[in-house]
Amino acid sequence: MNIGLIGTGNMGRILIEAFIESKAVQPANMIVTNRTIEKAYDIQAQHPSVKVAQNAKEVVQHSNIIFLCVKPLDIHPLLIQLKNDLQFAQCIVSITSPISVEQLESVVNCQVARIIPSITNRALAGVSLFTYGESCSRDYQQVLYELFSAISHPVLIDHSITRIASDIVSCGPAFLSFLLQKFVSAAVSETNISKEKAIELASQMVIGMGKLLEKEIFTLPTLQEKVCVKGGVTGEGIKVLEAELGNLFEHVFQQTHAKYYEDIEKVGQQFNI
Repeated sequence: MNIGLIGTGNMGRILIEAFIESKAVQPANMIVTNRTIEKAYDIQAQHPSVKVAQNAKEVVQHSNIIFLCVKPLDIHPLLIQLKNDLQFAQCIVSITSPISVEQLESVVNCQVARIIPSITNRALAGVSLFTYGESCSRDYQQVLYELFSAISHPVLIDHSITRIASDIVSCGPAFLSFLLQKFVSAAVSETNISKEKAIELASQMVIGMGKLLEKEIFTLPTLQEKVCVKGGVTGEGIKVLEAELGNLFEHVFQQTHAKYYEDIEKVGQQFNI
């Protein structure tokens, strides 16, 4: 089965490299293109068996599954451009959250799915969020599930929780990275520890914490409970976090949802939905 990717930006490239590293897709079965074609050739330079198409139509002509790794407002014009070339035996997969499978199906007559990946998939870890269109056959559902099982933990979601699920899975690494950098900066400013040493310690702490959760040795609540000994230093730190965090994450999600609904409105105007 041939896998096509239209768009080789950050997430498109992550998928390409994860599929190849996991051996879920052989490089020779992959065809890619990008608006700036040099970016596609950069991938081919690292993986010579990957084929480079000069345009999106060429990708469609040689692929069974086509991943649309472009910006939300570029999806509709791309579908209009490709609709006469797509066959029902093919499946397109959008990786962007504001566009629903129903909107995709309103334009094209092929099978469709939406799969929202995460940067963590590059480490063959983390979650990918699945929503299948009504047109998506059991065979394609199985193929896509197996494909992403090689690089992630696939989770089927309802459209109603798309944004919050994406905030946790896709935006979460950036949010937590920001907080950890603040954590490190405070350690450096308040003590004699070097930035390099603080980053090393914080990074290894996160890796270790992830392994505790992965092995189900602790859950998030029990992990906090085990570390936070009554009357100890950790408890004093928790008191500060409880007092000062307030509604921080509520505000984060309010902001991401506001942007999401803005994008949905713009996309809806394109699809006339």
